[in-house]
Amino acid sequence: MAALSKSIPHNCYEIGHTWHPSCRVSFLQITGGALEESLKIYAPLYLIAAILRKRKLDYYLHKLLPEILQSASFLTANGALYMASFCILRRGLLTIYMANLVLLFCITAAMYMFFFRCKDGLKGFTFSALRFIVGKEEIPTHSFSPEAAYAKVEQKREQHEEKPRRMNMIGLVRKFVDSICKHGPRHRCCKHYEDNCISYCIKGFIRMFSVGYLIQCCLRIPSAFRHLFTQPSRLLSLFYNKENFQLGAFLGSFVSIYKGTSCFLRWIRNLDDELHAIIAGFLAGISMMFYKSTTISMYLASKLVETMYFKGIEAGKVPYFPHADTIIYSISTAICFQAAVMEVQTLRPSYWKFLLRLTKGKFAVMNRKVLDVFGTGASKHFQDFIPRLDPRYTTVTPELPTEFS
Repeated sequence: MAALSKSIPHNCYEIGHTWHPSCRVSFLQITGGALEESLKIYAPLYLIAAILRKRKLDYYLHKLLPEILQSASFLTANGALYMASFCILRRGLLTIYMANLVLLFCITAAMYMFFFRCKDGLKGFTFSALRFIVGKEEIPTHSFSPEAAYAKVEQKREQHEEKPRRMNMIGLVRKFVDSICKHGPRHRCCKHYEDNCISYCIKGFIRMFSVGYLIQCCLRIPSAFRHLFTQPSRLLSLFYNKENFQLGAFLGSFVSIYKGTSCFLRWIRNLDDELHAIIAGFLAGISMMFYKSTTISMYLASKLVETMYFKGIEAGKVPYFPHADTIIYSISTAICFQAAVMEVQTLRPSYWKFLLRLTKGKFAVMNRKVLDVFGTGASKHFQDFIPRLDPRYTTVTPELPTEFS
């Protein structure tokens, strides 16, 4: 058990910012590096989101840059203020261990899809995002009746048949796809009127696999073009990269499993029920196996808690606490950062790499050997690291690196 009641005589330079004795300089270096990495993350993210949402020119001129800077400053503050607090307080919070990633995502997906199917369950961007992912066919209420939908389908089919079709390769492929989509079983409760249940699932997979693949390609463009002249062969990795296919498989399988399970339950129970979304969403969460992301899982779980909290407030079941979401986020961040200092081995490698990227590697050069007295194994993965400290700024005579001893 960690002996957290013990104390050590070392100052923040000897433990935290071992690369420079000045707290102010170290803080500025961390802030600059975190801001640079934050802009690299959020600039392409917001730009891609704006393109997908078909924003008008006014958004690009007046809103895009402020939103990027707002999010970048938020992420920058996470890295920079932690180091500032470390220098001021020189003590952190206890650590907790992460829950099972896939199980957490399954539960989160189940609840999200249930709220999505319920009337007024989700609003705003969350509802729009899920509608884009799984399609409006899975929304229980529509502005058109089944009879009107059938009429529209028949009208399109008649118009399509009236036009002379050239039997070239494109025509043959189109005819093959039409034969798959228009012939086959479809339950009367299913609202995908133009497709049968099988092609409905296949189309969902292909569509979202393509979206995931393109998103990952776009995120890799800055890194690929950076080596355009020095290593031209790296441009091929822009299209043939494992991560591209992993994100595509994740999104595609999530949609196809959800749609397939929903159709199956409609066939079995002979009705369309919002409760189907819980089972379908839970099974669709298994798709996280293709793209294991702590960031996605934890973010969606935290937003789900926030959504349920505000729904409880609207129903008068839960009291309102001002700035509760900010307080919860602050505590969670503090716990994760404490683990990054005292027990790096408890963090997922991807999150540890993210912290190193955010701080330009500064998190790895903390003097964790002096923290072993607390019994957390802080230096377990840093046995060979001994910081080069200036004795003029230390309270304890520093240990010399091996080459100087």
